[in-house]
Amino acid sequence: MTVTPTAAALAPHREFTSEELEAGRSAYALDRQHVFHSWSAQETLSPLTVLDAEGSWIWDGEGRPLLDLTSQLIYTNVGHKHPAVVQAIRDQAEKLCTVAPQHANDARSEAARLIVERLPEDISHVFFTAGGADANEHAVRMARHHTGRRKVLSAYRSYHGGTQLAVNMTGDPRRIPNDDDAGVVHFLPAYTYRSYFAPDSQRGSWTEQDESQAALAHLKQVLELERGTSVAAIVLEGIPGTAGIYLPPPGYMEGVRQLCDEHGIVMILDEVMAGFGRSGRWFAHQHFGIEPDIVTFAKGVNSGYVPLGGVAMDDEIFANFATHPYPGGLTYSGHPLAAAAAVANMRAMADEQMVENAAHLGEAVIGPRLEQIRQNHPSVGDVRGLGAFWAIELVRDPATREPLAPYGQTHEVMGKIVAAAKERGVLPFINMNRIHICPPLNASEDEIRFGLDVLDEVLSLADEVVV
Repeated sequence: MTVTPTAAALAPHREFTSEELEAGRSAYALDRQHVFHSWSAQETLSPLTVLDAEGSWIWDGEGRPLLDLTSQLIYTNVGHKHPAVVQAIRDQAEKLCTVAPQHANDARSEAARLIVERLPEDISHVFFTAGGADANEHAVRMARHHTGRRKVLSAYRSYHGGTQLAVNMTGDPRRIPNDDDAGVVHFLPAYTYRSYFAPDSQRGSWTEQDESQAALAHLKQVLELERGTSVAAIVLEGIPGTAGIYLPPPGYMEGVRQLCDEHGIVMILDEVMAGFGRSGRWFAHQHFGIEPDIVTFAKGVNSGYVPLGGVAMDDEIFANFATHPYPGGLTYSGHPLAAAAAVANMRAMADEQMVENAAHLGEAVIGPRLEQIRQNHPSVGDVRGLGAFWAIELVRDPATREPLAPYGQTHEVMGKIVAAAKERGVLPFINMNRIHICPPLNASEDEIRFGLDVLDEVLSLADEVVV
């Protein structure tokens, strides 16, 4: 008989003094008095206090270990407190703590080199930002200047950031309270599990190839109706993350690339969440054999240790600004502490083969175990993903694939699932009717098995609401 280990047995040993625990309680009280949280009704919140973190683990306000299947907001790709990244930040702070972006410095230069080394040969320049949202904002600005056009196409069921243009490009319901005339047009994505295109009579036989062809035909129609020659850019996530970790079906990304070429449209791939090893490749678009014109990134570039994002552009885009000034900039562009963290982060990922480990975890551990979970629970409609980037989609009716709650809403059972998982030592990531499995890329097989065993157990709560 196999005995499932406990969180306390797997987590690094950590004891907290009464003073540390009291400091955590004080932090919570001050948070509730003074901190304004994003995407939240402020008076309904009860945020988790985090006292410490190491590797794949965090410790809550009472000193209890939790396996971090969220990688926070899916960015601690090398785990918490990786010694090489922490040391790089210390060393950089003592050497050159900060410098204005108009000056060259070795940390930023080396970070740029290491980033473009992992991208297509003609993508050889990087504009650094402070995060993913402003990276997407600047990518569109560059595309507009390059083409002389204003209109931008992005998909429903997407997420591109919380700043004004980025949230308008976003295709989930958080966009709606912020809608304005941002020049953004949305189109329906290729989403095989719950297709927008499959006739009801064919849903049982609808294939990935059918979905790809139908979604491309739809996008072609949108371009015809919007006049393709007025479109500056099409923005897509390499693999949509927050919107559900649903993989583009075979041929879809290649087809979008072809449509961009036909109409002179800049193809922007948002790799903010899926980039830097998350999918088992350095960048998610490398699974599809395409070359974008612009790649945006953040999160995993330095595992979020210091805020950093950026826009990597091909030589044709760069040429627009070779002799004419680019009309944009940021005070903290390429901040040396963030850049030094990025250098150490990428080197650690390469030296410790974390990208390869993510691919192995997805193929040998996460994928097979999630398939078992799908078979165990009528509430699990679909499991999907690559590398260390997976989703469990929960349904109310497995026959019709009706989600637990209408799109944009969250069923109350999701909160119960999170609470039950935390009681057993696991911190899951939920969005609407999904649980996302996104551990650090260097998590161990034992840690992943423990986390998935816990989810298998607590998903019985969701089974109770299946019709």
